[in-house]
Amino acid sequence: MWENGNRKTAILTTVLLASALIIGLIGLPQLAWAQDAVVTEQTAANDENALLENEAADAASATAQLTAYRRAISYPEYLDQFPEIVRPDKEIILSAVNIVDTTADIKILHDYEGMPGLSVQIGERGYVEWQVEVEEAGFYNLEVLYYPVLGRSAAIQRAVEINGTRPFSEASYLVLPRTWGDEGPIESDIYGNHLRPRQVEKPVWRAQALTDPSGYESLPFLFYFQQGTNTIRLDAVSESVVIHSLRLYQHEAPRPYAEVRAEYDRLGYQPATDVFKKIQGEEALYRSSPTIMPQHDMGDPTLEPYHPAEIRLNSIGGTGWKTVGDWATWEFEVPETGLYKIVIKGKQDQRRGIYTSRRMLIDGKVPFLEANALRFPFDNRYNNVTPTTADGDTALVYLEAGKHTLTLEAVLGDSAEILRRTENAIYDLNTIYRRIIMITSGQPDPLRSYELDKRIPGLIDALREQAEVLSEIANEFEEYTGQKGGHIAVLTSFARLLNDMANRPYAIPSLIGEYRDNVGALGTWMNQTMEQPVQIDYIIVASPDKEIPKAQPTTIQTIGHEIKAFLSSFTYDYTRVGDRGELGDVDEVLRVWIGSGRDQAQVLKQMIEDSFTPATGIPVDLELIQSMDSLLIPSIIAGTHPDVALGASNMDLAFRKALADLTQFDDFEEIAQRFMKSAFVPFRFRDKVFALPEVQGFPMMFYRKDVLAEMGLEVPQTWDDVYAIIPELQKENMDFGLRPNMSTYQMFLYQQGVPLFKEDVIMTNLDSEIAVQTFKELTNLYTLHNMLLDYNEANRFRTGEMPILIANYGLYNTLAVFAPELRGEWGMTMVPGTLMEDGTINRTVPVAGTAVAPGAVAVPAGTSGAVILEGSTKKDWAWEFLKWWTSAEVQARFGREMESLMGAAARYATANVEALTMLPWNVEDRDVLLEQWSWVEGVPAVLGGYYVNRQFDWLFRAVVINNEPLRESILEYDRAINEEIARKRDEFGLEVDYNNLSQELKDLYWSHYTHLYRLEDEQ
Repeated sequence: MWENGNRKTAILTTVLLASALIIGLIGLPQLAWAQDAVVTEQTAANDENALLENEAADAASATAQLTAYRRAISYPEYLDQFPEIVRPDKEIILSAVNIVDTTADIKILHDYEGMPGLSVQIGERGYVEWQVEVEEAGFYNLEVLYYPVLGRSAAIQRAVEINGTRPFSEASYLVLPRTWGDEGPIESDIYGNHLRPRQVEKPVWRAQALTDPSGYESLPFLFYFQQGTNTIRLDAVSESVVIHSLRLYQHEAPRPYAEVRAEYDRLGYQPATDVFKKIQGEEALYRSSPTIMPQHDMGDPTLEPYHPAEIRLNSIGGTGWKTVGDWATWEFEVPETGLYKIVIKGKQDQRRGIYTSRRMLIDGKVPFLEANALRFPFDNRYNNVTPTTADGDTALVYLEAGKHTLTLEAVLGDSAEILRRTENAIYDLNTIYRRIIMITSGQPDPLRSYELDKRIPGLIDALREQAEVLSEIANEFEEYTGQKGGHIAVLTSFARLLNDMANRPYAIPSLIGEYRDNVGALGTWMNQTMEQPVQIDYIIVASPDKEIPKAQPTTIQTIGHEIKAFLSSFTYDYTRVGDRGELGDVDEVLRVWIGSGRDQAQVLKQMIEDSFTPATGIPVDLELIQSMDSLLIPSIIAGTHPDVALGASNMDLAFRKALADLTQFDDFEEIAQRFMKSAFVPFRFRDKVFALPEVQGFPMMFYRKDVLAEMGLEVPQTWDDVYAIIPELQKENMDFGLRPNMSTYQMFLYQQGVPLFKEDVIMTNLDSEIAVQTFKELTNLYTLHNMLLDYNEANRFRTGEMPILIANYGLYNTLAVFAPELRGEWGMTMVPGTLMEDGTINRTVPVAGTAVAPGAVAVPAGTSGAVILEGSTKKDWAWEFLKWWTSAEVQARFGREMESLMGAAARYATANVEALTMLPWNVEDRDVLLEQWSWVEGVPAVLGGYYVNRQFDWLFRAVVINNEPLRESILEYDRAINEEIARKRDEFGLEVDYNNLSQELKDLYWSHYTHLYRLEDEQ
């Protein structure tokens, strides 16, 4: 029966195809494969040259045939283009001041920071180009001698072009690391606990070979230079830098220890004697990231220093030292020349069942191959790790008497190629998924076969190809770890699923949901496996005759530690967060509540101690509070409220006169210049302001460059563009992401120049004709255009199901960290706008007030503020604290330290405009954020605001889901909203009749906005 049905379907398809070809497709629905052919033809015509260049490479990949889009070639593909890798034994040094072309701001420097001769400081925008004469054509490594001048603490990023061409995709993301270190020595609080020193930049001159920041390549990149004149161009991506010179050279790969030892013997090197140097991990001189900081580990009595109850910073790294490419450097001195053994006491207790790796460099060079990827096995206890040969013998390092540096760098080791192939597989698997749902949709009918094997030529081969890739990765990873276990289960189960889909094409629709889940699980597996955490207690440099102490405690030591810790629990208060005690005993302190997370509170506590209190003499008691808004009210009633509350948004307290009006302070207007005018709107009522803005998030538009290029679509600039794109996306069963909520409705209203509320927030504008038509436009998106009402934005964007969406700009942090396979394939830009009569585009977006969620690290979907309680007797102190806390320098420092502690996913959304420019955004993204920020308008607090949002949700459901008449529904819900607003205003003794509002109040209301105007005819 099934075979007969398939034959009938095939005959019918053939007849339809023939008829369509004869009559030119007139009057017949296009088949999905025909649409794909049109897109492919158009894309190929637009990029014919690129396709020809990549034709040979694509022929070998079944998956590549499923899309006309071609990614930029990778570094391995770049090398494969050359039949022979010729590496001339030449060195060419190029002075950085010999610039032949530039669009960047440059400044010539003399003898800068101890570097003799001329150097050039290059700005964070534009490019700089040099010419270099090469005597012998071939491949060369490229090294930059640079100085990381102080900036926004972002990585110094550059893209490189050789002879006008970017040779491979990885050349777009080159990094010149910064150098970090402790601001000062480790200090203790009044309880004896160590206080972690602040991490600060410590710039030094560095010679950095251009390497792969993702860690897939263990050796520096090779670039081909032709004989004669060549050009080298560095395009700025982020941050300014000082460059002294560029060097073309041949990097010497580390040799096996057997060869190095033979050279030792030939040169007569002898083992040193009676030398034992212990280097404490927490005393690292330089680090590449502020996340690599001293840590405390209280569970091991052998750690140095040690205390059973008090906090001791006795190690370095851990989860803060997990990013590939991050390094730490120690300085040490040996008294005599000779051969030494190096032992690292470290722990890797984060990645069960696998190794993490560190490259060891002595004085900037890997001494031998066995030091290129030292393995730290999973263990809850510390272990001694030392470079060894295949036979297990200790590999010795030759050191001359004097000072040396030892660097440990996080590397992928033997897993690099495995993870590179996994990243490529994830991208290919998402491409396959996208091609399938173009026909089936994301929720296919499980009873239909869709004949996907016929409608998507090459699909079955692509599925089998990816199944084989995943199986090979699983086998190689198992061989790499030497263990069988759950760490490869996601690979093997996904491979089985792919083979099942290839063997049973008719079952693909019923398995597509499982397929999507497996892609997500594979991405999570890759992100976790990429991480390389290691915690270091100490490093030993010793002569071979010295015995190395055991890394793990004896049974007696462990029992003694447990007894001491148990006894200390009766006398030690582990909840105390101590001060340095510099102020001595004080009778009064400023009480500050913070409503975010413990990490944020600890960072702020440290900043108060080393910055605010020493500068002002005001002691601060910082308290971490859960559910700020709900706890403030009972504390006010009980008289136990703080002086200052951070992360608050409850304007009901302001209406009840529980918050202080900040305009009473003489310098308020000066302080207000730190923020966008829109940031104050949620905290204003009439001429009073009840909070200083802390954080402010707002929507941006995210788009997949690869998917849009494949479909021949441009990034939409206006809503007319969006309406034109939506059908094109839906033809391929894709979606445009826009959430149906009050914020979206207000965005449409604001872009018409219309606020949601009338003056003084006395009633809504919902009954105006423009508001009715705008609501109709919004609901049509979900009725006529069938846009999704709910979705997971990150997952759908990653798979390509939703290649364009509007979301809070915090999504940028999520994608940058958790979707590495999309690097370079997506972008962030301003939201679409409304085309105005004068030809400009109005891109206004609304932002309301919001409280910071406990433990939140993401960008909030609104504005939160810092308030002073009206009942405080220390308002002057509180105002000094708010001015300090919201200043650009303090906000930028807080943001950088949070990011250093929690990673790039915790990028801080400061409301201070200058502070945002000091955070580690690259130039392009920072510019577009600032431009969209200028279009943000605040949403005023309204009495009965809870009722407004609730009624709007009911109104939307009534029209979209229950199909109730639009205009009548709006008027009905508008009447209910206005009645509630009037009831609340009457309760607080405010005007309830719009006609009774004074002209002064009306004018004051409009002065709070930039892009909105009066509805004269509608009032």
